[in-house]
Amino acid sequence: MSSHADESDGLARTLAEIATDDGRYDPQAYYFLMEALTYTQKLFEKNLDSQTEEERHVTGQELCKGIRQFALEQFGYVAKAVLEEWGIYRTDDFGEMVYRLIQHQLMAKRDSDSIDDFHNVYDFHTAFEDVFTVEKPKRNHAGHKPRGRG
Repeated sequence: MSSHADESDGLARTLAEIATDDGRYDPQAYYFLMEALTYTQKLFEKNLDSQTEEERHVTGQELCKGIRQFALEQFGYVAKAVLEEWGIYRTDDFGEMVYRLIQHQLMAKRDSDSIDDFHNVYDFHTAFEDVFTVEKPKRNHAGHKPRGRG
């Protein structure tokens, strides 16, 4: 019997080995991806306790959307910088990572799934930076900022 901590340590070691072998992405990126998968399954109301993969499955596009939301919740306005620090610059990188995890049987796929499902799902600048852009206040015809009521 193994403890949850042992399983977690084992997973961390396995993810570190995958990252080292691949060389493109930081080990933390793989760990984040695994956490983001669970987050996404909950977001799309999948049955995590089900024994059938069908009830737990999310598509590549769904996973990308869940990763975006999870990253913004975890890292806020520095989410893009964190992902880039880990070697992730586009949604295609998520696909590359997912398919490495599939090769190591840490994730599963359907026959209809493809690495192309991750291609250009969203633009990183738009997805991670534009959400924090603050618009300048509009000026009235006289060139002054509108005054608040009160």
